[in-house]
Amino acid sequence: MNRLAVRESRASPDPITIEVLGSAFASIGEEMGEALVRASYSTNIKERRDCSTALFDTEGNTLCQAEHIPMHLGSFIGILPHILKRHPIAEMRPGDVFCGNDAYEGGGTHLPDIVLAEPIFHEGRIVAWAVNLAHHADFADRGHAHIYQEGLRIPPIRLYRAGVLQKDVQELILLNCQVPHERLSDLRAQMAANRLGVQRMQALCARYGLETVLAAGVALQDYAERKMRAGIAAIPDGTYEFADRFDCPELDRELDFAVTVRVAGDEMHLHFESPKQVRAGINLVFTALLSTVYYAVKTVVDPTILPNAGLARPIHVTAPAGTVLHCVHPAAVNGRTGTCQRVVDLIHGALAQAVPERVIAACNGAVTSATFVGVRGGAREDDGSLWVYLETIGGGSGARATKDGLDGVHVHVTNTSNLPVEALEGEYPLSVLRYELVNGSGGAGRQRGGMGLRRVYRAEAECRVRLDGSRLGSAPWGLAGGMEGGKGAFRLGPGVGPFDHGAGVLRPGETVEIITPGAGGYGPPEERTEAARARDAAEERGAGGES
Repeated sequence: MNRLAVRESRASPDPITIEVLGSAFASIGEEMGEALVRASYSTNIKERRDCSTALFDTEGNTLCQAEHIPMHLGSFIGILPHILKRHPIAEMRPGDVFCGNDAYEGGGTHLPDIVLAEPIFHEGRIVAWAVNLAHHADFADRGHAHIYQEGLRIPPIRLYRAGVLQKDVQELILLNCQVPHERLSDLRAQMAANRLGVQRMQALCARYGLETVLAAGVALQDYAERKMRAGIAAIPDGTYEFADRFDCPELDRELDFAVTVRVAGDEMHLHFESPKQVRAGINLVFTALLSTVYYAVKTVVDPTILPNAGLARPIHVTAPAGTVLHCVHPAAVNGRTGTCQRVVDLIHGALAQAVPERVIAACNGAVTSATFVGVRGGAREDDGSLWVYLETIGGGSGARATKDGLDGVHVHVTNTSNLPVEALEGEYPLSVLRYELVNGSGGAGRQRGGMGLRRVYRAEAECRVRLDGSRLGSAPWGLAGGMEGGKGAFRLGPGVGPFDHGAGVLRPGETVEIITPGAGGYGPPEERTEAARARDAAEERGAGGES
């Protein structure tokens, strides 16, 4: 049944009921997320909160996504159509749980992000879906020439059938993981989160009535569409172009990206140009591009728009297939989030020409990450099992028209948390020698850009290391006369290396230093107030040295 038919078949509830149910949907999503974080085992989820939760309607449209990782929307909007295409609804039963991650046959955006989706039944019919995603910090120390090197590819298959665990499916997944006990515990946490969402949604239907809840879902999507259209209509009609460069350790050269944004009335068209897809893990499947576009446009047009499928209706996205920003099988996609950060920069750079007061200067523009893989030993478990530690590290956030940028934070499509040093050193044979803001890395301006971070690791046991990031060559740009932010860098300690495209070995006692990019400033530096300059000096005295 299409959207118009749904509208015609149901009387919309009154506005107060719609608002109450909209808040209930959002509350269910947030509660699912907290359950997932609290029940998880790995540091990447329980500490860094690298996970997301959402509710979808019966047609696979987003009802709400919890305020977690914008990038994960790409996997959510991808997996439901694949499930519905592969598995007839008539054959689904309460307690069925579908599991998938594949970028080409499973709707995912990269393989570590495993999605669990469970249909929600009420009075014998499916009324919604509970969906969550967790980034499983596994599949490490691999190549990224193509998707087959990057991990286990899982199409949407049943992990639970009518509430019964399919043990052979679980065993197949765990056998292909490097740290299976972590994966098992995190998968159980994902199950708990979805079951909570199912129970809460069933209770909502029982209280308000099924037709009222379904009609409210349609009305909330229509409301998001109206707000997005109104926001786009407030932007001057025109065509706005912007180009930027992308670099990372996997590449031997920088790549040129470009976007053309056309605003016409209450609709927006975005066309992206990029080089042909590459033998490196930076390519984007189309759903990853879409989720990034929806995020970036929403931040400029109206950040208060509800995060549901309605906001996407006036936005039209194109990109040539077979390119970095719209890759096709068998392109590698593991590091796609770094590329998505540059997509945000492109959109913001273009829209800054139309509504500069709404756009911030370029943020750090990277997903600076460090992955360490080793074997247990020494004072730790001596059982020969592997350990995998992954962390993405924040940087500077761009200056705004009226405020300085934020220092040392995750930005845009990542939104994960800091991993405390105590948690890191308590679980892995690694030590953190320095963790500080980088003095001078925030771009000067009337409003200063945020500063990047320095983090120095020392290996206490031999391990393989992979470093990734961007803005190592180009710098985050400023706006309205603001200056560039500082670039990122990777520095190997004495006796270390050489690293090959960001990958190498650390032996006990050896170190690696990671410097994340700062962010651009906003407005001419000479317009900065004396009070702000004094604050800068005080802040920088507490930051680390120049880089």
